[in-house]
Amino acid sequence: MTAAVVDQAPVGSAARSAWRRTARLWVVVACFLALGVARSAQVEIPFRDPHGTVLARRLLVTLAVFLGLLVLDALRRTGRPRTARRLWSTVRTRWTPHRLALAWAALLAYHLTYFTYRNLKSWDVLNDPRDAMLTGWDRWLFLGHSPAVLLHDLLGQHAAAWVLTAWYETFSSLVIVAVPAAVVMATRVRDAYVGIAALVWAWVLGTASYYLIPSLGPFHAEPGDFAGLPHTVIQDTQARYLVGRADLLAHPQAGDAFAQVSAFASLHVGVTATILGLAWWHRRRRTTIALGVFLAGTMVATVYLGWHFAVDVPAGLAIAALAWWLAPRTVGVRGRPPAGGPVPTTPAVHPPGLTATPPGVIGW
Repeated sequence: MTAAVVDQAPVGSAARSAWRRTARLWVVVACFLALGVARSAQVEIPFRDPHGTVLARRLLVTLAVFLGLLVLDALRRTGRPRTARRLWSTVRTRWTPHRLALAWAALLAYHLTYFTYRNLKSWDVLNDPRDAMLTGWDRWLFLGHSPAVLLHDLLGQHAAAWVLTAWYETFSSLVIVAVPAAVVMATRVRDAYVGIAALVWAWVLGTASYYLIPSLGPFHAEPGDFAGLPHTVIQDTQARYLVGRADLLAHPQAGDAFAQVSAFASLHVGVTATILGLAWWHRRRRTTIALGVFLAGTMVATVYLGWHFAVDVPAGLAIAALAWWLAPRTVGVRGRPPAGGPVPTTPAVHPPGLTATPPGVIGW
């Protein structure tokens, strides 16, 4: 039986093209990092990774999820019977040293972007918030009413509060899985780079929106609108964020001073929509539908719980749309991957006389 030739390391012009995509992504990241360094010098506050939660720990979690997804990917790409030896053969064939280097160059670019974003977000609290303006916009759009109060009246303030709290809190887990999945589950490396570039742009554009209109959110601007909600982890988190903001304003040079609160635009919405774009780009119809439902719930939750103004929601969607317009152009990719499932890296073992799965070549 002829073995399938899949995911071999590119040579010559293909190798140069692969690393050009890497370089183009890193140019964006380097410019964003330079912006962060300039802002750090301006406010005289160094970059911080409090308790390793922003960079160090996230890299370790990404590695763990990457390995777990790698096993799942090998399972779906290995023909039956799926023995340990055949699974290992699939992994070795698909994940060559060259492909691993390209994958982790993309993941490191993402995490450095996120690290810079979190520090720039922290320093944004040094700007004067403009929550009164955003509150005015919301009330104008909703004919003098608070959109959060309208949602409370429509959905109630008990069961809905607990459901939407759990819904909102799921966002972090979604991002933790989606980032390595953008690399591992992509059949072509170029599509992995498109996905990571979209996520990079989402954080970059989100940072720009924070500085365009600094704000804290309705929970701070109009606390009475949320007084009827049951006490959940949301209120604890909001209180902790305000304490962190006050600490940074009072003692900006303290080593643990780090702020985490900004409203415009909603990056819970923007990044979720960007992850939905990943599923759409890879033609995963059912995943796209599921993420569409999750996005709709997130848009409701983010206003209902007081994290964001209603106008922050379309701003988040606009960030995702722009991120996906920029991403393929950033890394020089034209067009989505072809329709169809993954080409098996290790074909199934067939009885004598039957035709084996035709070998396929997956492009870079």
